[in-house]
Amino acid sequence: MKRVLIVDDSATIRQQVRLALSQAGFDVVEASDGEDGVAKIRGDASIAAVICDVNMPKKSGLELIEEIKAGGANSGVPIVMLTTEGQPALVQRAKEAGAKGWIVKPFKANLLVAAMLKLTA
Repeated sequence: MKRVLIVDDSATIRQQVRLALSQAGFDVVEASDGEDGVAKIRGDASIAAVICDVNMPKKSGLELIEEIKAGGANSGVPIVMLTTEGQPALVQRAKEAGAKGWIVKPFKANLLVAAMLKLTA
């Protein structure tokens, strides 16, 4: 069973993502902000992928990507952004930082699951 970390300050979004991924057979771990997300990624070598919001307290999703991709434990883990943001400049910055994908909220559960299956195959 592949483990996926959801990093989002919205408990509702975390619940929706958890439900979609759990039904598809993923083991789901949650973090409530970017700082918590970095700590969980660094502390769990079994995380196969990360789904991350952009706008969060303490540390943004972009800062999370930049910190994780800079090196250390799990620096190669694929990260997909899940956000209400859609500005091309932000998408470009995330891709340059190492994001593997960008999904705009509200999301379709089947597309999110398909992305995670592809990234964790």
